[in-house]
Amino acid sequence: MIRLATALLVLVGAVQSASAQGVAERLNDYPTEARADYVFGCMAANGQSRDVLRKCSCSIDEIATILPYDKYVEAETVLSMRLTGGERMAIFNSSVAAETIVADLRRAQAEAEVVCFF
Repeated sequence: MIRLATALLVLVGAVQSASAQGVAERLNDYPTEARADYVFGCMAANGQSRDVLRKCSCSIDEIATILPYDKYVEAETVLSMRLTGGERMAIFNSSVAAETIVADLRRAQAEAEVVCFF
């Protein structure tokens, strides 16, 4: 009975460790350059103070916990393409898939704003 309990505790510990590792990997899948770029843009929009630096850093960390990096890149690409004019870029303005991708980023940004700026 004691061996079974010990085995269960080891198994539970392994599952928790794997879960924590999955979260840690997800948090760390954003390259430093992408995080820094976000923080610079955030500070340009919100001010150049130490407090804003902390809030903007918190914001990208929160976004990283919600949205995998590949989805973040997709959304940023769609938003960037929307700024470009021309017929070829019209798909980024009217596509349902593009809207969904951007909506996911907007939701992550809104949640990060609530957590970090209020």
